[in-house]
Formats: sequence, structure tokens, C-alpha cells
Amino acid sequence: MIKLYHGSNISIKQIDLSISRKGKDFGQGFYLSPDLQQARRMAQIAVEREDYGMPVVTTYLFDEKHLTEGNIRFKRFEAYTAEWAKFIVANRQNRTDTPIHDFDIVYGPIANDRVGVQVQRYVQRYIDVERLVEELKFIAPTFQYFFGTEKAIQLLQKI
Repeated sequence: MIKLYHGSNISIKQIDLSISRKGKDFGQGFYLSPDLQQARRMAQIAVEREDYGMPVVTTYLFDEKHLTEGNIRFKRFEAYTAEWAKFIVANRQNRTDTPIHDFDIVYGPIANDRVGVQVQRYVQRYIDVERLVEELKFIAPTFQYFFGTEKAIQLLQKI
């Protein structure tokens, strides 16, 4: 079992995927970090973005055996790669209700805050995918979990 943390500007009583924002790194879903400090930073960002609430970190337990056992569709990005960058671009550009992938859970690096500008530069072919990868890296790699389906959400135990 691992602990995962979700940073928000409100207390999470129950996860509701329908209110998740579109156009995020791995799509519309519920994002968690194995890094408590990262979750705290995300909570503060949420307060500043929404200009409402206060920083709240909610803790969940997750049994990683679900990633290899059972019928969970799982995608893992171990590092900043061209495949990861293209996946980020596709998800960031998707503002529809239809996901671009069918993974229940995705794990991989978080793109840095310059994502919007860099994605535009890539889409307009001012930079190639290798440059995009370099531009989207954090100084120190920071990873996140995406839970994008009700089946995946059921695997989280709030503590």
C-alpha cells in the first residue's frame, strides 16, 4: 500500500470525476501525488487559481497490486520522453467530454507551468518534440497519478 495525496482548495468528501477540469496532463480525472510536499503546493495553487477556499490535502491509500492484477488499464511513463510529451499535448488540447485514451490509471511526470506556451510552440511547429520534452521538464522530476474512471476511483481508500 502506498499513500497518495490530493491537493485542493476544498475538502474532498467524495471524488466526483464529472467536476474535474478538462485539458489536464493525462486528461479529465482525479490527480494524486506520492509526494506530500507536491500535494501541498498544488493545494496552494488551487486556492490562488480559484481565489476561494483554503489549502487542503486529502490522503488516500492505494494498493499497487491493482496495477498488475485485475482488469485495470494502466499506463506508466517512467521519464520525460517524446511519447510522454505527445500524450500531454493531446490531453491538454482535448476540451471535449470524450477522453483521448482508455486508461483507468496513468502514472508519470508532471509537466511544468510553461505547458501552454510550449504546447502552442510545438503545435505550430516552432519546436520539435525533443525540444518540447526539454521545455516541459521540472528541474527535479515530479510524478503524479491520474485516476480517470469510476473503476479506478473505487481502488482508493480515503484515510
